Amino acid sequence: MSTSTSADTTPVLSFSPVALSLPGRPVDLQVRVSAPATGTGLPVILLSHGHGRSNHLSSLNGYAPLANLWAALGFVVIQPTHLSSRTLSHLHADTPGAPLFWRSRAEDMTHVLDRLDLIEAAVPQLAGRVDHDKIAVAGHSLGGHTSCLLLGARATDPDTGEEVNLIEPRIKAGVLLAAPGRGGDVLTGPMAAQVSFLQGIDFSTMTTPALVVAGDKDDSRHFTDMGPDWHADPYTLAPGPKTLLTLFDAEHGLGGIAGYDAAETTDEDPERVAALGRLTAAWLRTAFHPEDTAWRTARETLTTHPSPVGRAESK
Repeated sequence: MSTSTSADTTPVLSFSPVALSLPGRPVDLQVRVSAPATGTGLPVILLSHGHGRSNHLSSLNGYAPLANLWAALGFVVIQPTHLSSRTLSHLHADTPGAPLFWRSRAEDMTHVLDRLDLIEAAVPQLAGRVDHDKIAVAGHSLGGHTSCLLLGARATDPDTGEEVNLIEPRIKAGVLLAAPGRGGDVLTGPMAAQVSFLQGIDFSTMTTPALVVAGDKDDSRHFTDMGPDWHADPYTLAPGPKTLLTLFDAEHGLGGIAGYDAAETTDEDPERVAALGRLTAAWLRTAFHPEDTAWRTARETLTTHPSPVGRAESK
């Protein structure tokens, strides 16, 4: 699949940190904002990082391969540093929500939207160029779980047993990148106990339109024996409208979206990352503007190209 477009030469502005002081949060919420140098009416992607082994990819300093491409394709990308980030390892282990802060991660995104005017004004050359009505959330791995909650999935708090509803109605679409799947008796791996908050995940309430991206070699045996199908659960177990994009030969890093030349990427493939960025951007353009044929064109390419990067299905 060809990956050459004008996005390769589109100038991108990246500004960080924008620090938001929030009552009750142990540290300021810091975000990075990336945007094309020109253009108006720009839609927003809130990008939630994962929780990998690296010290800085799980922060506002990660995911440059994806954030830069999305910005070059006309989106404002806002990346928070969640409390689960290794850059905040100085936080005490007894901080409420530690170590993964699954609930506050979703709340971070609501705080960002509450202060979107402030963020826009703080970034040079961005004021007046953002469309506040076209908001998407995207997340990789643990960030995919964060995104599911914002799109309407319900969770059961393992500490209290209460059902938690963190849906954010201002978010109109989502992109789930190698997101975790169902809980219950499928969580059989050695690290399953560390993600007890996944036990009560309910995708049946996740009604916001979403594109679920899964690698057909993403076998997360440390959590489950389900194999790569586990990462398709947010599509399989959620109501429509949903689209599943399965990337061929992709593992959990989806080609290396978390960082350039990251050693922990087991399936490094810059062409796959570029294709993923363009496919997700095309889906989002059509999600925000149904008359836009970008996704239909991209999907046709998947079926007609002699060496497609993946396959797509919808419901």
